Amino acid sequence: MVSVEIVKRYPGFTLDVSWRAEKSVVGLFGPSGAGKTLTLQCLAGLIRPDAGRIVVDDRVFFDAAASIDLPPQQRRIGYVFQGYALFPHLTVEENVAFGLRDRPRAERLRRSAEVIERLGLGGLELRYPRELSGGQRQRVALGRALAIDPALLLLDEPLSALDVPLRRTLRDELRETLRGFETAAVVVTHDFTEAYRLADRIVVYESGRVIQSAPRAELLWQPASEAVARIMGLANVLRGTVVKATPERIQIGWRGQTLEAVNSPTRSYLPPPDSPIAFFIRPEYVRLIRKDRGAPDPQHHMNLMSGRLVGEADFGTVWTLRLRLDAPGAPAQGDFDLEVEVPHLVYEILEIDRDRHWQLSIHRGSIHVLPA
Repeated sequence: MVSVEIVKRYPGFTLDVSWRAEKSVVGLFGPSGAGKTLTLQCLAGLIRPDAGRIVVDDRVFFDAAASIDLPPQQRRIGYVFQGYALFPHLTVEENVAFGLRDRPRAERLRRSAEVIERLGLGGLELRYPRELSGGQRQRVALGRALAIDPALLLLDEPLSALDVPLRRTLRDELRETLRGFETAAVVVTHDFTEAYRLADRIVVYESGRVIQSAPRAELLWQPASEAVARIMGLANVLRGTVVKATPERIQIGWRGQTLEAVNSPTRSYLPPPDSPIAFFIRPEYVRLIRKDRGAPDPQHHMNLMSGRLVGEADFGTVWTLRLRLDAPGAPAQGDFDLEVEVPHLVYEILEIDRDRHWQLSIHRGSIHVLPA
């Protein structure tokens, strides 16, 4: 278990965060400058908080009220820095064994050999960092941190130094490694896909505060607020007013029409009528209907709207489209563009082009309400 309650003040910035997690991989996610790396440094004992408490597996690392502040060497922390910070004059074997310097030579050799083998670095023991690929350097840095059998592993943007294709590959390798070693870990990232793939629980930071802490699936489908949704980079974050709310459904007035959304089964939100409300529509769940291929089927289509294509981008397997919506009931509200994502095959079947008006159907389960 990791429990963090800390305050650290600097001129113009204050870190004031509180979160807890069971023994698992925790992702600290948010924009640059939100306080994620500063939290890691407080966990590692490199920076002393002004107030608060840090507990890992019932060991108190820091308690301002009790004047407890264990030095870094007593916390048994493994730390993987951005860019890995390997010692260029040491071999792979020497880098991995660096944290074992105070142990007997036989134990040091045994442990480093075990970690090198488990990380697939066998045969590279005598190479220097300059002779390794980016992926191999990452594994050496991870091996150096894991060799001491840490109580907690800290990883600061561990994939930021890699190019995109290698980053994707090593992201999955890193996840399997963390699972294999069963070591509690805290990973800092500002990439939501990376946080989702690596972490079991994600803690969202903004301006030195925690604005949501949740299991990754809950965060993906139930952001706690509009601020969380925007930090996650969700498209189609919209605002309307409540028409009617029940534990099962919420009707939302938006641009002259009424949309129907499913209320959260685990966190029902029951605002009164005429309340402002924020919600988001996932681009991949918007269904396009060609007007020249028959009328929409009311049995299968709901939350109908129409618009014209004003932009598109090809991402290989999917197309991202931008549709400017018609607003016959609210012309004074001006133009509004909705982002829609379709698989490449659907794009070809529908023969999408900019000269055609489209109808859109959005299932009620694809509209997600964001509590105020």
